Amino acid sequence: MEPYLSDIFESAMLVTFGVAWPANILNSLRVKSSRGRSVTFLKIIILGYIFGLAAKFLSSKPINYVVFFYFLNLIMVGIDLFLYYYYLNKEKPKHL
Repeated sequence: MEPYLSDIFESAMLVTFGVAWPANILNSLRVKSSRGRSVTFLKIIILGYIFGLAAKFLSSKPINYVVFFYFLNLIMVGIDLFLYYYYLNKEKPKHL
């Protein structure tokens, strides 16, 4: 099975987007804060990756390596979303 040119470009797009997530995760770990983060943005990105995966699984074309990049990006954004809620919870005042 030879790759479709559209799959190559789709993979390039996903890799390009995916390069930003490790930096974002490292920044979250470094600053240990949820301030300045957009949880809505992260949820929209997750939804977009889910839609992309759905399109791949519902397509008449065979499922190929591109799905890996969707899952990889989805996992990284999920980690970033987890860190957002983790640090948000730590920032809440503790009541006695």
